[in-house]
Amino acid sequence: MIKYIGSKRALLGQILAAISGVLPVGGPAGSRVLDLFSGTARVGHALKGAGYSVVANDHNAYAHTLATCYVQADAEVWADPARRILADLNRLPGQAGWFTQTYCEESRYFHPSNGARVEAMRNAILALACEPVLEAVLLTALLEAADRVDSTAGLQMAYMKQWAPRALRPLELRLPAMQPRPAAGPCQALSAEAEVAAAQVECDLAYLDPPYNQHSYLRNYHVWETLVRWDAPETYGIARKRLDCRTRVSPFNSKPGIGPALARTIAALRAPVLLVSFSDEGFLKRAALEQMLAARPFLRVLEIPYGRYVGAKIGIHNPRGEKVGTVGRLTNVEYLFLASDRPLDLPAALAAVPG
Repeated sequence: MIKYIGSKRALLGQILAAISGVLPVGGPAGSRVLDLFSGTARVGHALKGAGYSVVANDHNAYAHTLATCYVQADAEVWADPARRILADLNRLPGQAGWFTQTYCEESRYFHPSNGARVEAMRNAILALACEPVLEAVLLTALLEAADRVDSTAGLQMAYMKQWAPRALRPLELRLPAMQPRPAAGPCQALSAEAEVAAAQVECDLAYLDPPYNQHSYLRNYHVWETLVRWDAPETYGIARKRLDCRTRVSPFNSKPGIGPALARTIAALRAPVLLVSFSDEGFLKRAALEQMLAARPFLRVLEIPYGRYVGAKIGIHNPRGEKVGTVGRLTNVEYLFLASDRPLDLPAALAAVPG
């Protein structure tokens, strides 16, 4: 999966253990889980693999594409047709155009040779006019291939002064690691604002991993948004961000906006059990989250040390590539708030985590 500052790869074990502790797969209470802010769909993908029926939601186009591939698409249906098309796409020569000029020449996210191949492949996928789920699988393969040869530190707010070694490797499409359909039933990917999806989906457990500070996922991954939308948007600045990065602003990225937005979203949820992931770097403090979850009388808060993203280790550099300032702390505390309308029976390993 793509490099992602919000990825919960290191916390998957604790997240799955917490969910399985209150919602056993195939248990009498059911096994439908809503992943309301799905991002790269890493959590939804793991939940599907564990046997849950998953509904993954995210309002960004690239995230909806990833969820369609990793949550909605069943491997037994889509792997073979996707594999055949990817083999054909891998043989295409480069086709430089708007994408190459914008992201390889005006900026330096990809080496021009790889940018031209991304462009040729994306145009070919558009021309195929595939069924939407198959198209999402192909686009996910392209996103991941481009991510493996990018020249960034993981965010698309800036790029390396010199080409990263991986940027000089040739781009290669690979079949995404899709999951078979779980016994609990089909999975689904939605693309709606969180509060809307919360009110629409009835589930046994809702997992929430909302944006928690001023850093917008759209701005951090605007190239992926453009690669999926393929709309040749007007861009601005050295980073060549999409112009709508200025107008598509989430209340979750606002200090005064996040509290009311998250409270409304939690109130709208149609689930007896909630698992909320939040960082101590966030705009909201632990007490505020606990108050929002108070309608469900049984609450357990787990505190887990969590390494910060790679940019924190690299430090801050000015436009000349000179390091400025000092590196701050390298570890955060990640909170998992588990709230339920019935008593919680957590696995022993989780119960031992302070909180």
